[in-house]
Amino acid sequence: MTGEALDPGMGRRSFINWFLGTSAGAFLVSVLYPAARYLIPPPAGESAAGTITLPLKPEDVKSNTGQIFKFGNRPAILIRTPAGELRAFSAVCTHLNCTVQYRADLSHIWCACHNGHYDLNGKNIAGPPPRPLDPYVVNVRGSQIVVGKSA
Repeated sequence: MTGEALDPGMGRRSFINWFLGTSAGAFLVSVLYPAARYLIPPPAGESAAGTITLPLKPEDVKSNTGQIFKFGNRPAILIRTPAGELRAFSAVCTHLNCTVQYRADLSHIWCACHNGHYDLNGKNIAGPPPRPLDPYVVNVRGSQIVVGKSA
């Protein structure tokens, strides 16, 4: 009979242990889940669009200048060369993914992070970048500039 008398007490103790255990587990999940979501970024999908129409008119882009624009989810750069040609490249440096810029005084593309230099064809000419910038195709359609991925 003494064994039967202890069962109701063990039931309460088991319930309290279960309740405290699940409360502690729920607390840990409520703290760790948001922290993990903050520290691990969601995967960013590549834009499915193969082309983009820029909000610039061809005559707005002056000779020997560069303009950064967004191509999908990455920066790109549109350049009007001193000879008047429009060219576009990925603006992500191939060394450490910094954003490049056009330097009119040097007449080429420059990465400020580690002094990387690219010519007007996107080819790496100085500094640590291991490969050229990814080129894009530039088409002028009337008063619009359309930039697309190369085939």
